[in-house]
Amino acid sequence: MSTEAQVIKTRLPNPPPPTDVMLKTVHAAVEELKARDVVEIDVRGKSSVTDYLVIASGTSTRHVKSIADEVVKFAKNLDVIPLGVEGEREAEWVLVDLGDVVVHVMLPRVREFYALERLWTVGDQPPAADDDIDSETDAEQRL
Repeated sequence: MSTEAQVIKTRLPNPPPPTDVMLKTVHAAVEELKARDVVEIDVRGKSSVTDYLVIASGTSTRHVKSIADEVVKFAKNLDVIPLGVEGEREAEWVLVDLGDVVVHVMLPRVREFYALERLWTVGDQPPAADDDIDSETDAEQRL
């Protein structure tokens, strides 16, 4: 006795909305429910999975879930069905995959623990100028 495999159908509109439109929609959704500390990180060239990460905090598990639900609702208004939504049951960290934009909504303690901002921005700051290093070395030698 065999059963048919269950197929999950996902689709993006043809063509998908431009990334800047998707980002504006995500920002509007998180602002609508007053998400805190919203950060957008450009990961083009660092990840082949997505182009942008949007990270936001909620004040409680209910708030985190509501923000993620609002992102899904706003995306559907653009005729975009998320490729995946993870973490809704615990709602300490909910990920909404919209293709070119991945949204992470987290409780502050979870966000602090995983430090995604630091993880994805390592190396973005230019190295200190040689002049600064020479000045520091000279100052140390004078002491």
